Amino acid sequence: MNAPAKLAVYALCLAGAFGLAAGAGRIVGPIGEDDAPVASEPEVPAEGGHGDDGDSGGHGESPDENAEDAPAADLPGGLMVSDHGYTFALTADTLPAGPAQPVSFVIDGPDGVVTEFDVEHEQELHLIAVRRDLTGYQHVHPVRAVDGTWSVPLDLTPGEWKLFADFSTHGEALTLGTDLSVPGDYQPAPLPAPGTTAEVDGYAVTLGGELHPGEESKLTLSVSRDGVPVTDLEPYLGAYGHLVALRDGDLAYLHVHPEGEPGDGVTAPGPDVSFFATAASAADYRLFFDFEHDGVVRTAEFTVTAEEDR
Repeated sequence: MNAPAKLAVYALCLAGAFGLAAGAGRIVGPIGEDDAPVASEPEVPAEGGHGDDGDSGGHGESPDENAEDAPAADLPGGLMVSDHGYTFALTADTLPAGPAQPVSFVIDGPDGVVTEFDVEHEQELHLIAVRRDLTGYQHVHPVRAVDGTWSVPLDLTPGEWKLFADFSTHGEALTLGTDLSVPGDYQPAPLPAPGTTAEVDGYAVTLGGELHPGEESKLTLSVSRDGVPVTDLEPYLGAYGHLVALRDGDLAYLHVHPEGEPGDGVTAPGPDVSFFATAASAADYRLFFDFEHDGVVRTAEFTVTAEEDR
C-alpha cells in the first residue's frame, strides 16, 4: 500500500475512534464541572424496619423515614426512630387489630437499655399512638419493668400506626417515633376540615388563635358544658390541659408547652387553657387537646392550617 493510501486508512480509523468516544460520552454523561456531587438529604432508613406505608389514605407519604443518628437539629420531633444515641425499639412492629393489644418496647441508649428517666409532666414517659390517617389518637403512660421494658395496652384498628415516645433522661429531652403495622381491612378516614369548635361527651371546646410556620403561636382552648363555661378544670399532667399537634402527611410532632400551671397564683382552672406552639412549615395540622373534668380525661380534636402571615 502506498503512502497516500496508508494515510487515508489511518484517518478513517481515527474518525471511528472519536465517534465511539462521543457516543460513550452521550451515554455516560459529560465530564467536567457538571460531574460535581449533587447535594442531597442524608439517607434515612425506614422506621422500625418498615418501608413506605402504602396506605396513607391521601395524607401524603412520610419523607422522614427515619434517620438513625442523623443530624436532627432542624427536624421537628418524632420524625426519627433514633437520635443522640437513643433508639425507640418495639418488641414487635406488627400486631393484630383489637382492643387492649399489648405493646412493649425499650429505649436503647449509648450504654444499653435505659432504666433511668426524668419525670416530665408528672410521668417518666409519654406514649402517643395515632394511625397514619390521624385517627385513633391515644395518649397513655406505659409501665416500666426493672429491666427497662415498657408495656401498655393499645386499642388498634387495621392500618399503619405511628407511636411517639416522649421522654427525658439525664436532662436529654427527646421525642422519638416509630411505625407499628396492624394488618386487616384498612379504611382510611379523610382529614376533617379546619374548624374552631369540637364537641366531646357533652363538652364544647372552642379554639382561638392561629398557627404560623416558623414562629411561636399562642393557641387558647376554651371549655364549656351545656353553654356554661367550665371554671373547675382539674390538673392533668401538671397543667389544666395537654396539647399534642401533628403535621398531616409525615406526622411531625410539634413542640407545645402550656402557659402557666396550677397553683402558680395566676393560672385559672378554666375555662381558658393556653399553649404556645411552633409550626415547622405551612401545612395542615391535627390538634389533640386533653383535659380533665369530674375525674375523666377527654380529648377534643381540631384540624388547623398553618399559613404564612399575609
